[in-house]
Amino acid sequence: MKAGPMRLALTDTGARSGIDAEPLLIAAFCVLWSSAFAVSKIALADCPPFLLLSIRFLVAGAITLAGAALLHANWRLAWRDGLVLAVIGIANNALYLSFSYSGMRTVSAGLTALIVSTNPVLTSLLAARFLGERMTVRKTIGLALGVAGVAFIVESRVASGAASMLGIGFIVLALMSLVGGTILFKRFAPSANLVVSNGVQTRAGGVALIPFAFAFESVSEIVPTWRLVAAFAYLTLCGSVVAYLLWFHLLTVFGATSASAYHFLMPPLGMLFGWILLGEHVEARDLVGVLPVAVGIYLVTRPGHKRR
Repeated sequence: MKAGPMRLALTDTGARSGIDAEPLLIAAFCVLWSSAFAVSKIALADCPPFLLLSIRFLVAGAITLAGAALLHANWRLAWRDGLVLAVIGIANNALYLSFSYSGMRTVSAGLTALIVSTNPVLTSLLAARFLGERMTVRKTIGLALGVAGVAFIVESRVASGAASMLGIGFIVLALMSLVGGTILFKRFAPSANLVVSNGVQTRAGGVALIPFAFAFESVSEIVPTWRLVAAFAYLTLCGSVVAYLLWFHLLTVFGATSASAYHFLMPPLGMLFGWILLGEHVEARDLVGVLPVAVGIYLVTRPGHKRR
């Protein structure tokens, strides 16, 4: 895939300053992505999921495309790339978040983060099958450590939590949608500027959800509160614009397996934000599971191939 101005700007800035920008971008992605679970729970208290997401995607898409215009990004887009981006946008935005939001009505933010964070395992298996990414012993051990760490962190939560099986089913569907969008992005490699690409995907997700929003929900269900406004602004700007740009940047720079491995950090971070914003209980033993997660991420993402 062509990297586009966004990747070149990030790389050139880091090169000029003598600082590797990738760790900062990875940290920003993990914080923004994991905090979105708790912030979404706040927004869902005052707005039904389909309406929230459709408005969020349409606004975020408009902001992203306006930013692309200000950056004088290359807008040339072949019909094939436009179609691929629309499908990826529906998978990564409309399906992933609509299933997540539907599930989070009866599932805690911490458990949601747990289920979604298992996507590196499924991604690595599909990447080996469809993308030709090599599944080495080192990556296998790293993935196993990540799964073990995540399972250790949330074992007591799953055993004692009162979560709806229907809600868990929705979140599993969300996981499959995210993994599918990741594989599609790497498999078909749409040749488009990264900012324009994200804008097209976000707008496609919003348009796809509009019929469902007005068929199953009503505007009268929205409760206008300051917490809804603040949560919506955060999810739109930090989630749909910045976090997704960082996610596709990581997918472009790293392989699908390596980039997805950072999702192993979402359970501890998601629980941290759940505790800070929602008052969800966090046990001291949860923090012990961070060690195998960190080691697993290192093993999976340690450079073992040339990077352009």
